[in-house]
Amino acid sequence: MFILLNQAKRLFCFFIVMSFFITGCKSHKPEVPQQRAPEVGVMTVSTQRVELTTELPGRTAAFRVADIRPQVNGIILKKAFEEGSIVKAGDLLYEIDPVQYQAAYNQAKAAVAMAESSLPAARLREQRFKELVTSRAVGEQDYDDALAALRHAEAQAEASKAALETAKINLSYTPIKAPISGKIGKSNVTEGALVTAYQATVLATVQQLDPIYIDVPQSTSELSKIKHSMNDVRFSHADKDQNKVKVIMENGESYEQEGTLEFHDTIVNPTTGSVVLRIVVSNPEGVFLPGMFVRAILKEGIIEEAILIPQSSVSRDQKGEPFVLIVGKNNQVEIRKIKIDRAIDDKWLISSGLNRGDCVIVDGIQRVRPGVFVTTV
Repeated sequence: MFILLNQAKRLFCFFIVMSFFITGCKSHKPEVPQQRAPEVGVMTVSTQRVELTTELPGRTAAFRVADIRPQVNGIILKKAFEEGSIVKAGDLLYEIDPVQYQAAYNQAKAAVAMAESSLPAARLREQRFKELVTSRAVGEQDYDDALAALRHAEAQAEASKAALETAKINLSYTPIKAPISGKIGKSNVTEGALVTAYQATVLATVQQLDPIYIDVPQSTSELSKIKHSMNDVRFSHADKDQNKVKVIMENGESYEQEGTLEFHDTIVNPTTGSVVLRIVVSNPEGVFLPGMFVRAILKEGIIEEAILIPQSSVSRDQKGEPFVLIVGKNNQVEIRKIKIDRAIDDKWLISSGLNRGDCVIVDGIQRVRPGVFVTTV
């Protein structure tokens, strides 16, 4: 009995020591901190009014061009303009020696007088013979001869008048006048030079520079895209301003006056696959000269409720398809595939995939993945 009591006491002491040991071990065990949700920067998608434009390179061209060529042969007696000056339509530019053409005109004028002088006698003869032939006083052959003589005299008078008109026209070509108003370039001939009618070498060139054309080549694919946007339900178009074009000069500055889109060519260049758009711009100060390179900003239309997001928020998958990460319900990250229309400054214009009110992750994309819970900032 005494032995059993001693064994019981030993067991009781053993359990007490073990309980102290276990309690001491638990009190010194380090605590494991709970993992916090990563913070990400987000933007709430909203809509805004965006005007879509297309910027294209172009080259200026004169509104009207007139190459001055002689229409008769002769010696240049006078050059009546200053090179580089402004001339008006009808101003004298050159004068060809008119002596021989004046003589031809006088001769033709005299021939008309001679032809007309024989007409009265021929008419009277035809009238007399017409009366006499009814009474058989003269033969019908005599009347026919008188009638033929009258017709011949009338034809000669008409021919001489035509020759007079030709001589008058040739004489009028001896002073060479400006056909249009504009700026005239350098003269390729001087006084004393021999020129021929319709020669290949131009005497000078007159160009109308106000207004001036800007010819802009555009690929057929881009032109089709613009035509498609004209029918897009997202676009609204202001009819009075739709054809207005902003012009950027060679130095990068914007021209103060907007141009007007006149038309696009109907022929496709087989080498470049493009058509030419022609823009008319007012040029009263002569800022633009033919052949200058400029840029034209064409208006496509206006999207009243456009969605723009930063380009840095868009990623692409292995197939190159764009997507964004959004914060969905319960602050859980979701992947959303999108379609991009174009870049506008440092943002993407989204055509589909996002709605107003979506929270797009724009900062901390590298720290999260779909399905992760995050804290938004």
